[in-house]
Amino acid sequence: MSAKLPKEGLGWRASTLIDAFLDMLLAERNAAVNTRLAYGRDLADAAQFLAKRKTDLAEASEDDIRAYLQSMGPAAARTQARHLSSLRQFFRFLCSEHYRKDDPSRAIDAPKLGKSLPKYLSEADVGKLLAVVGRLRGAEGARLKAMLELLYASGLRVTELVSLPLAGVQYDRGFVQVKGKGGKERVVPLGEPAIRALKAWLPHRKDMLGEKTKSLYLFPSYNGTAHLSRQRFFQLLKETGLKAGLDPARLSPHVLRHAFATHLIEHGADLRSVQTMLGHADIATTQIYTHVASDRLNKTVTEHHPLGKKSRVQKKL
Repeated sequence: MSAKLPKEGLGWRASTLIDAFLDMLLAERNAAVNTRLAYGRDLADAAQFLAKRKTDLAEASEDDIRAYLQSMGPAAARTQARHLSSLRQFFRFLCSEHYRKDDPSRAIDAPKLGKSLPKYLSEADVGKLLAVVGRLRGAEGARLKAMLELLYASGLRVTELVSLPLAGVQYDRGFVQVKGKGGKERVVPLGEPAIRALKAWLPHRKDMLGEKTKSLYLFPSYNGTAHLSRQRFFQLLKETGLKAGLDPARLSPHVLRHAFATHLIEHGADLRSVQTMLGHADIATTQIYTHVASDRLNKTVTEHHPLGKKSRVQKKL
C-alpha cells in the first residue's frame, strides 16, 4: 500500500524528492503506511507554503523554515514540533543522498513543550464499557466485545488490533502475537475474559463470511477482502461510550491502550514488562505511566488521608 500525496502546488522538484524520501522510509526503515502518510502531509504542507513564496522546499533556507513554523502561530507548539521533526528527517535524507550540502533545519530549536500526561480511563470506566458490550447480542455485539476485551487485555495499537491476523491469537497458550511498528514482533499474554470473548466471536465470524469466503484477518470486513477499518472501530467505541454514560470526547483506542498500561503499573507490574507488552523501543516512553500512577496516588492521599485533609483546611485558613 503506497502513501499518496497531494501534488498540487508542491513544485516538481519538491514533489519528486518527497516521494523519494517516502520510498526510503519504506525500503530502509519499513515504516508503516500511516507513518509515511503523516510525513507526507507535513512535507506537502511545507512545500505548498514555500511555493507561495516562490521557493522550492528542497532549496529552502533556514529563514524559510522559520517563516513556515512561525506561520502556525505561537499557540501551536506541538504542531510546530511535529512539522520540524518531519522537515529534519527530510533534509537529513537530502544531505545523505547528496541532493544538497547543508541542512537548513539543523540550527532551529524545537519549541519547548509542557509535560503532557496521557489520557486514560479508570478501572470503573473500563468496567462500564465492558458491561455495555457484554449485553450486546449478535455478530456485531460479539465482535465489539472481543475487540474491546482484547484491546484492554493487551494494549495493542488500533492498527495492530484491526489488522490482527486470524492466526495471531494462540488460545490454548493464552497469548497474542503482534507485528508492530517497524515490523517488530512481540508476544502479549491474554487473560481469560479476552480469550473467552475471542472464542465466542469465532462462530459469528464464520457465519458472517459464509462458507466460500476466506479472510486472513481476525476482524474482517463483511466481504472478507480487508479488515474492519480504524474509523469504524473509533465510531463503535464512541457509541459504546455514550451507552456507558462516558464522555465520547475522552474515548479513543489509544486511551484504552493507556488504561492498560496505567492499570498494570498501579497494580505493581514492572516497567520492563509493560515496555515489552506495549512494544516501546525506548523505556523512557513507558516511564510516563509511572507519572500517571504517581499523580493518581498523590491525589488519593490528598483527598482521603487525614494529613491530606488537614493540609487542605490549613490552606483555606
